[in-house]
Amino acid sequence: MSSDAPRPVVPDNPPRRLGFAGTPEFAATILASLLAAHHDVRLVLTQPDRPTGRGRRLAPSPVKQLALAHDIEVRDPPRLKGVSIADAGLDLLVVAAYGLILPRSLLETPRMGCLNVHASLLPRWRGAAPVERAIMAGDTETGVCLMQMDAGLDTGPVYACERTGIGETESGSALEDRLAALGARLLIATLPNLALMTPEPQPKQGITYAEKIATADSVLNYQEGARTIARRIRALTHRQPVTVFARDEAGATVRIRLLGARDGRDSAPGAPAGTILAVGPAGLELACSDGSVLVEEVQLNRGKGRPMHPQTAANGFPQLLAPGASLSSQPESEP
Repeated sequence: MSSDAPRPVVPDNPPRRLGFAGTPEFAATILASLLAAHHDVRLVLTQPDRPTGRGRRLAPSPVKQLALAHDIEVRDPPRLKGVSIADAGLDLLVVAAYGLILPRSLLETPRMGCLNVHASLLPRWRGAAPVERAIMAGDTETGVCLMQMDAGLDTGPVYACERTGIGETESGSALEDRLAALGARLLIATLPNLALMTPEPQPKQGITYAEKIATADSVLNYQEGARTIARRIRALTHRQPVTVFARDEAGATVRIRLLGARDGRDSAPGAPAGTILAVGPAGLELACSDGSVLVEEVQLNRGKGRPMHPQTAANGFPQLLAPGASLSSQPESEP
C-alpha cells in the first residue's frame, strides 16, 4: 500500500465520538443533521471569523454560530500546520466544505479517519467549487458523495453517492441548498453502518477539477454565447455575481450585479452584444453574440443597494436600464 493510501476503516463499532470540520451554510446543514440525529459531536473546526457586510465587521461562520449555540467546543485556526485534535478522542471527523486542506497528521488522528461530504459525483468536479463548475459546464446531473479522505485532493475511495438532476434555470445557491439536504440525509443513513462498509476506489476516467471561483469568473464575456452566459450568471449568483457596468448622467460608473438568468432568444437579435433589448415583467433582455439572456434580478450600487427585479430597477434608474442602453463588461469601458 502506498504512503498516500487511506487507512482502512476499523470494522469495530460505529463511530460514536464525532468531530466536524466545515465553514459555510452547506456545512452548517450537515452539522445540523448530525445534531438532530443526536450524534455526539465533541469538537468543531471552522475557518476564522471574517469581515462581512457594509460595515466589514468580523462575523463567525455559519458552522461556528451553530456549534456555539449547542455548546460545542470550536477551534478556528487560520492554518492547520501544527494543529492537533488528539485530545478530543474522536472516532471520526466529518468534513464538509471546510476550506482548508487537512494535513496527514489530522487525517490519521480519528480512529476511523475522516469522512468528506462532497457536492459532486466523484471523480467529476474534485476541488473547491463543484456546484458552480457543474452549472457553468452545462451538466444536467450532479450529486453528493461520502468519501474517505486521503492526502490527495478529493481522491479517496467513496462509500456512497446520491444523484440528482440540475434544473434548467437552477441557481448555484438553490442547487447547493438541495445538495446540502441530500448530503445530510445520506450521511445520517450511512453512519450506523460505516464500520461494516468498504469504500470503492474512484474511477480513473472522467476526472475533472473544480477550480476555486476567481474574480475573472465574474467578468462577462459576450462572445461566450447566450446559454453559456446564462449558466455563468446562475452559477455565481450567491458567490461572486457576474457584474456589468453602465454610466449615469454625470458620467460616473455604476456597477450592476446580475442575479439570476435564463435563456432568451436563440438567434442574434440584430443589436450589438451588451445592448439592453427590453425591460419588462419577464426581466431584462440582454443581447449576446448569438442570442439573448433574460436577467431576472439585478443589484445596483445605487440607492439602498438591494437586489430587485429589473423592471423595478429601471423605474428607479431609467437612464441606466432603458432599452437601447449598453452594459459593458469592464468598468473602464464605454458602455
